[in-house]
Amino acid sequence: MKTLIYTTGMLTVLAAAQLPLYAKVTIVSMTPSVASPQPLGTVVTWTVKAADSNPNPLTFQFSVASGSQPYVLARDFNIGTLSGGAWTAQPFDWATIAGEGVYTIQAIAKDFVSGESASETANFTLTTRVSAGAVANRTDNPLVALFSAASCAAGSTLRAAFYSGTNSPTYTPWMTCNPPISMNVYIAGMLPSTTYSIYSQTDTNGKIANGNPVAFTTGALPSTLPGHNLFPIFTVNMPGNDPSDPLLLWAFTVDVVPVATDLNGNIMWYYSNPRSATLVTRPVAGGTLLTIQNGASWSSSSAAQQLLREIDLAGNIVHETNTGIIANQLVAMGATDATPCNQVVQPAQVGDACLDDFHHDAIRLPNGYTAFLAHIEKLFPPGTQGATGAGPVDILSEMAIVLDTNWQVTWYYDAFEQLDINRTAPLGELCISGPQCQMQLFLSSVANDWTHANTLDFVSSSTNPDSGDFLISMRDQDQVIRVNYGNGQGSCVPPANCIVWYMGPPDSPLSPSAFTLNNVSDNSWPWFSHQHDVTYANNGANVFDNLPLLTLYDNGNTRCSPPPLGLGAQGCSSRGMSLEVDEVHMTVTPAILQPLGIRSQALGGAELLPDGNYFFQAGMPQAEAIGLAPTTGVAGAQILNISAPSFSYRAWQMLSLYSPPPL
Repeated sequence: MKTLIYTTGMLTVLAAAQLPLYAKVTIVSMTPSVASPQPLGTVVTWTVKAADSNPNPLTFQFSVASGSQPYVLARDFNIGTLSGGAWTAQPFDWATIAGEGVYTIQAIAKDFVSGESASETANFTLTTRVSAGAVANRTDNPLVALFSAASCAAGSTLRAAFYSGTNSPTYTPWMTCNPPISMNVYIAGMLPSTTYSIYSQTDTNGKIANGNPVAFTTGALPSTLPGHNLFPIFTVNMPGNDPSDPLLLWAFTVDVVPVATDLNGNIMWYYSNPRSATLVTRPVAGGTLLTIQNGASWSSSSAAQQLLREIDLAGNIVHETNTGIIANQLVAMGATDATPCNQVVQPAQVGDACLDDFHHDAIRLPNGYTAFLAHIEKLFPPGTQGATGAGPVDILSEMAIVLDTNWQVTWYYDAFEQLDINRTAPLGELCISGPQCQMQLFLSSVANDWTHANTLDFVSSSTNPDSGDFLISMRDQDQVIRVNYGNGQGSCVPPANCIVWYMGPPDSPLSPSAFTLNNVSDNSWPWFSHQHDVTYANNGANVFDNLPLLTLYDNGNTRCSPPPLGLGAQGCSSRGMSLEVDEVHMTVTPAILQPLGIRSQALGGAELLPDGNYFFQAGMPQAEAIGLAPTTGVAGAQILNISAPSFSYRAWQMLSLYSPPPL
């Protein structure tokens, strides 16, 4: 006989032996790597061990409270490891520069099958690094300093400025003074082996006072990086000169670390995590970055793209969640396609679906919420999308998911519930489980790569009809869709239809595009295809002829495919595009439609700069940063070209690591 126990997001089959009458979870120990107290910014690794009288996995969650403030989630429930009858949480690395004082670390161990949990807390004191004036200390990253200034008066704000030689200063964001707490900020965006002056600026009722500068000399770039990571090697084909946006942030993939450079290819920041491959999805205003990283989650069969992390400029993890707890929360909300993949009974049957991994994009919304994309894999009846085999058809698509400020799911969009499953991808791409697809399939070894969403854009401008909604770029469909988020009020749960419109080339008989394109340049293929980084410039504000501009990297895969579907690959180039979008007359008019001289079949970035020029990045077979100045018609002339023989998912040209381009 078997006993079936159902819980939200989990199905466990237990042997006939019943659970202990008083089954319980207990935390056995909670140990920091260094003793309290420690200076601000010290990385403290917490090791937590627990026991469960049930034969079920234990997951662990960590939250942190400062003084009497409420707890803030640092890492959501993730699986531990079992050895000798005890469960050990994955190492929890904690560091903060929010201010000196007593912090309370809370650990919760939970058995999601029985529903039982236990919690434990420990206090840890962090001490100030400065008593008067200011000081700059080294961090584990030789290009990043921890700048600490003495407390400033209530009602004032403080920021740091740093510069080398006679260069203009770079400024960190203004911080509210909170006496008697010291003021601390990471200084990043500095050249290696270079001496910088760093000083504070205090604003009191509009009066600026500068502190005395302190000198800080950055270290050299390390000759090796742990985890077999490498630094990219840049070739400057055409140096740039843009004082308003002098920094490039590159989201390199595979074995090359993410870096920031100046417009001459000199490295000014990098992130290296020996435990995990990292994809930088977006820089966040104020000096953090959203990333998707490899690592253990609730499923033991794959570590690929299982973690969503926000990191600071020193590389410390600020927030972390994982596919297992996200799937659990979605199922609890009624999502039918988001079961944790390791909970699907094998062999999988038609109708089975699960959440595989995080992918491509994560963004910070204006209200502090976080939105991201996750792969959903689902089995459909034989013959779906023209399949000729006798078995179920595995199809891959996505969810867009929104987390609140404490990183809990509040909203989701499920493509399988909203899109026409009979509308096949024009090029019929397949995802083969493994390195070719950069992910692990769970329901079969091959899936139709049906939509392949790669950009999630939120529109916040009050002058744009799309305000409060998401744009999702579906690469394999050659389409962009507007999804009714309505600043969190829009419904994407059936029977609601949350697709407001489709944009892209017509493809009879299943032509969903609501827009007509004004082919002002008489181009033989004026529409985009297999596009990347589809984003409204300036948060969607009207910037040209009172119409918003949509920037994108046109990879051109369908356009470059053989006739009759495309025009052929001979001489085919990917293009930088900027489109005027008129939602009153439902027209799209190219403002920039410029071949970039490189064929990039995947990856890519696009951006309108404050001075009216454009930045585009080709992602493969090599990364290539390209600046364009508009000339006549829809053309542009190159004013920047830096390349590296590595893959880069996306790149941004911006003022500093604290001031990314608006969404």
